[in-house]
Amino acid sequence: MKNEAQKEESVSKESPSPTFERINRQTETYMQGILQGNIPDLSRAITLIESSHPKHKEQARALIHALLPYSGKSIRIGITGVPGVGKSTFIERLGTLLTGKSHKVAVLAVDPSSSISKGSILGDKTRMPGLIRNPSVYVRPSPSGDNPGGVNRKTRETIILCEAAGYDVILIETVGVGQSETAVHAMTDFFLLLKLAGAGDELQGIKRGIVEMADAIVINKADGDNLQAARLARSIFQQALHVFPLKSAGWSPPVLTASAMHNEGIEEVWQVITDFVQKMKQSGEWDKKRMEQDTYWLHENLRSMLWNRFYSHPEVKKELEKQLELIKNKKITPYDAADKLIGIISEK
Repeated sequence: MKNEAQKEESVSKESPSPTFERINRQTETYMQGILQGNIPDLSRAITLIESSHPKHKEQARALIHALLPYSGKSIRIGITGVPGVGKSTFIERLGTLLTGKSHKVAVLAVDPSSSISKGSILGDKTRMPGLIRNPSVYVRPSPSGDNPGGVNRKTRETIILCEAAGYDVILIETVGVGQSETAVHAMTDFFLLLKLAGAGDELQGIKRGIVEMADAIVINKADGDNLQAARLARSIFQQALHVFPLKSAGWSPPVLTASAMHNEGIEEVWQVITDFVQKMKQSGEWDKKRMEQDTYWLHENLRSMLWNRFYSHPEVKKELEKQLELIKNKKITPYDAADKLIGIISEK
């Protein structure tokens, strides 16, 4: 009995803090639940990684590290387009098609947050009623917060959790406001651009950046009176794509028409995606692209961390006000002011 008590006392002295023990136990619970496909545990874990609380960040990091070996086996598809192009309806049709082919689908729909209240609409569950009731689909509407693009590190970590939970197709719907396209392109395997015909949209859409990123373009709402305009828009985009070089593995982005409302053309879109995946994997470009993305996000995270540490430094905060006043009074240039501020960190 005495030896047992001494043993417990010894373990108690060597054990981590109560907070660390609690984090470990909770992490283990989340981890096991996610690996078993438990939706409540997956949702709680995603909420955890979205939190900015220091303790939650520590726990989220441990959870991501534990689940990382179980991730990376899905097809990650980014879907973007201007508001009103029909992204939600398109995703609902595509998701339904995929579950009919025995896939498990996770939809990460990023809602724009209010810059005033910081609240978000979180309306994708309303716009995708069919998917919500589908047991093989997980829809996660998340507020974009202060990130203009609506996607960031937290979205990438959410992908890892969903993959560990067994979802083999991840669909990421963007807000469609500029910066989001670049971020989604840098975290997905296939980038799908939805466009509308008419109202000059086909001319507005021919922008080098967005077209270069697209692995396929779909002219949505190609039905009824809009069918002829959709076919014309398809022809215009096909001609525009000829001026760009071929993508990895000689892939030439196709332009398709579809009507998500009438569930037409969705099967053809999925066939294009599967052809793309097969070609990338056979050529070795699949793994190469994943590695390039990891490298990209390493540098992005470094920039973000350095930025936050710089502006949270107490001496920098104090000196910044002085330098702004000197700039205002024409006593120093912005370059010299920046050099002075960087010097504060360099001396440490």
